This record gives sequence, structure tokens and C-alpha cells, in this order.
Amino acid sequence: MLKLSEKSVAVPDLAGPIRIDPSDDAKLSIAEMADTFGVTLRALRFYEEKGLLNPERRGARRHYGPRDVGRMRVILQAKRVGLTLTEIREVISLVEGKQARETQLKALREICARQEEILKEQQAQIVEQVDEMTGVLDALDDLIKSGANA
Repeated sequence: MLKLSEKSVAVPDLAGPIRIDPSDDAKLSIAEMADTFGVTLRALRFYEEKGLLNPERRGARRHYGPRDVGRMRVILQAKRVGLTLTEIREVISLVEGKQARETQLKALREICARQEEILKEQQAQIVEQVDEMTGVLDALDDLIKSGANA
């Protein structure tokens, strides 16, 4: 299996920018890309369809280079923290953009801070749901102990 250099695989994330080693011209097949990132072929095709990945095409075959590897790292990290496809596209645009580094970082921070607030709200809702479910379970246990089925 073809491997990209450590430089190509180890750097990019939401803190960007997507770094590409110009001396690294290795290309991964769709199967190798899927294996490298633990995703399905369908997922890679979906990201391509949504414009998040743009592999080189030779006939019917896709060939993923260092830029696609960097983008995939960003996509997966963004997905893990709950960003939408629109937000992921925005993040990629920012980290690959020509804006000043400080401008990029401030915009990325704003996206991440917004997502952190959403996650905190969801966390609070989950705590409430767990508390309510605990009450339901306690009530059921009390009914079972008291022989409510008699």
C-alpha cells in the first residue's frame, strides 16, 4: 500500500492551514484513502460530491494527493466536533484562503466558539434528560419493590 510522508498526514487540523509538502507527490487510490482514514468509499464519494474533496481523475479512477489528505483530516476533525457541511466548507475555505494568518485564525476561532456554545447547550439538555430518566427508573424500582404488579 502506498503511504504518504509523515509530513503530509501529521499536520492539518482545524487550526490550519492545510500544509502540503511540495516534494510529496504520492497519490492514494480511493481504497487506500478510505483505509488511511477509516472511512467508507461511499463517504469519500459523498465528500467529493459536496465539493469538500477534489481528487485527481484518471478515467474512472480517483487519485488523492497531499491536499486531499489534508482536507480529509480537517473534514474528520470538524465532523467529530459537530460542524455542519456548510461550516466544514467554510473552514476549508479559510485554511486554504489567502487572508492574513491572523484573520484566518480569528474567523476559525469564531466558528469554533459558536460550536462550543452549541455543544454546551446540548450537554445541559442531556444532563436534564439523564436526571429525568433516573427519576423514572427510581419510580419503576419503587413500584417493583412494593409489589405494584399484585
